[in-house]
Amino acid sequence: MASQDLYLIAPLESPLPPLATGEVLTESQWTTLMAIGDTIIPFIAASSPPSTAKLSVQESEYTAAIDKLKELQAKPQAVLYRKYLEENASSIPGVREALQRLLSDYMSEDARKGLRVVLSALDTRAGSFFATGYTTSFHLQPVNIRQQILKSWAQSYLPLLRKTAKSLGGLFAATWTRQSPTLGPILGFPKAPVHGKPGKGFDYSFVQFPPGTEPEVLETDVVIVGSGCGGGVCAKNLAEAGHRVIVVEKAYHYPTQHLPMAEADAAIHLFMNGGMIQNDEGSVAVIAGQAFGGGGTVNWSASLQTQRYVREEWADEGLKFFTTSEFQNSLDRVCYRMGVSADHVEPSKNNQLLHEGARKLGYSVKPVPQNTGGKKHYCGYCTLGCGLAEKQGPVASFLPDAEKAGAKFIEGFDAEKVIFENINGKNVAAGVKGLWKSRDSNGGVSDLNRTTREIHIKAKRVIVSCGTLQSPLLLLRSGLKNPHIGRNLHLHPVGATYADVTNPWEGPILTTVVDDFQNLDGHGHGTKIETMIMLPSWILPFFPWTGGLDYKMFCARLPHMSGFISLTRDRDTGRVFPDPVDGRCRISYTPSALDKTHSMEGLLACARIAYVNGAKEIFAASVGMRPFVREPEPERRNDETAGFEGVNDVNFKAWLAEVKKQGLNPPETTFGSAHQMGTCRMADSERNGVVDPRGKVWGTEGLYVADASVFPSASGVNPMVTNMAISDWISAGVAKGLKAEASR
Repeated sequence: MASQDLYLIAPLESPLPPLATGEVLTESQWTTLMAIGDTIIPFIAASSPPSTAKLSVQESEYTAAIDKLKELQAKPQAVLYRKYLEENASSIPGVREALQRLLSDYMSEDARKGLRVVLSALDTRAGSFFATGYTTSFHLQPVNIRQQILKSWAQSYLPLLRKTAKSLGGLFAATWTRQSPTLGPILGFPKAPVHGKPGKGFDYSFVQFPPGTEPEVLETDVVIVGSGCGGGVCAKNLAEAGHRVIVVEKAYHYPTQHLPMAEADAAIHLFMNGGMIQNDEGSVAVIAGQAFGGGGTVNWSASLQTQRYVREEWADEGLKFFTTSEFQNSLDRVCYRMGVSADHVEPSKNNQLLHEGARKLGYSVKPVPQNTGGKKHYCGYCTLGCGLAEKQGPVASFLPDAEKAGAKFIEGFDAEKVIFENINGKNVAAGVKGLWKSRDSNGGVSDLNRTTREIHIKAKRVIVSCGTLQSPLLLLRSGLKNPHIGRNLHLHPVGATYADVTNPWEGPILTTVVDDFQNLDGHGHGTKIETMIMLPSWILPFFPWTGGLDYKMFCARLPHMSGFISLTRDRDTGRVFPDPVDGRCRISYTPSALDKTHSMEGLLACARIAYVNGAKEIFAASVGMRPFVREPEPERRNDETAGFEGVNDVNFKAWLAEVKKQGLNPPETTFGSAHQMGTCRMADSERNGVVDPRGKVWGTEGLYVADASVFPSASGVNPMVTNMAISDWISAGVAKGLKAEASR
């Protein structure tokens, strides 16, 4: 935009940890897997003989593809088009390494075993015949035949084949969009934001430990496990109240010079499970921050306060605090610290389209306040970390305040369990035990030569702030048996619709919300319509794969897409639980019929908003659902009659009916989720939840949970501010308790 200063300073690299040793797949399994990859992301050639290396298309199709790429690009580059079409998965050096990391570090053993079985079967006559209809091994088939096979799997009556096609398609799409050397140039996508000036963040000090074989023992008043939105607020409040505070965090801090990270690096350094966790049912892709500063380091700056009807719902369940002025004071206090405001927002094109389309349809549309310190923040890359030092998440606000007040930080600390003592028959939290891993000699994490120590931290109070997916697992590892731990999982499932815009990665990500559909059942459950992040690897892998050429051509259109999401306040719940083999987080959650109905209403509204803005094509992210293609409108005599049919266009209404009839059914539809809540729910009795109204874990003394896992139900809005406000209240109570204890 003309009003923005332009900069392009590449962030410093953030090398990844070493690959795990050992054989994750046999060489024959790798051959089959890469053959699948070269089918999903193929070398495309015009009128070539059948080949195991190339996807052959008609000369006319190839020419049309080149012409379309030329049309889509602002600066035509003929050589680049051919490189793009000829690039397959196995030709990219980083793809196999990335796959090995995902398979060895971030896939459950059950899933790995299942993948190995499929890959081995595809290299046998019997297995190939069952899965493909041919006795020839999959990797020996021409790419054109392999493409037909994968397409048939996506439409198979066998759920296993449909799920396999979807999982492998997503795996290679995500890996390719992060690793491809041609996709970025094709899109005109800059590796770093061109708007805004790189900023300087706070210089943290982290506790270090020398090599040793015995456990290192520390003592403090309060140990906080997790540095995110809940833990950051608690650390500030307790340190400023004069208490000794240690904050331990599994992740490592990356200063602003490293931000925003490359998409491939951010997935590993800043997010759980390599960027995404799939629920066991294969219907929801869950994205959760695992960074210093938690989700506040990677969220989109949206700072919405808890709405009245949600607060009343929670109060009606016996949690009266939520309708008091004290809770409002907590909401206002955390917003004030972050400089939350909508006054300085310069909306992106994506947000302008949502606002204008909603206005044309008479929908209620509102600005979304941003935690940007009362300043303009024109950046669409913040989910990769804010290199401008403008987003006032915990790393730029509460955590610096905590250190200034004396709090200490330990990064690279993997909490094993809470330590308890039996005092007068009570189960009293006495600290935390975990494993610390240092940085390497270069200040990174890419070398094997790193110190590992067992650390015991003795404390008068323990606050668990590991997030909704990890806090319940820590409680379970610590021996707690409350049956509510890990249950009551809410995810705000999200469906998406795509249409037309220009360079959608530019500008603030989320500054507009449509709330007409937030109470569809009369009990506060429904959906909100928002914009979404439009970075390549965050959007393109969610689009259904329908063929190698089709997928590459779809990806090339990203600079001309907008994305709207239907964010549902889910009534019904799932659970998290530890994997029985390695203890990693597993998620069991399937969107209910009611919640899918609400999501559908939001998606249809998204499509209408796109239509009234003149979108030429509208895509619903569901396998088998054709896009709506707008027919050229007849010429009118004047502007007053142009487009007079609006959303009453017969063809558009028929398409909406088709979308609604197909529904949002897994595994064809993948929901996204960046909001996880409720797995240590707050309740008025141990019979109904995990923590009491002050955040203390039922059945214990001295143990608290302060993060979004304590939400009694889904917040219905982006949960950061609600999380912070509840943590403000909980930590204030902890400080009072410590003060009273000291005065006895």
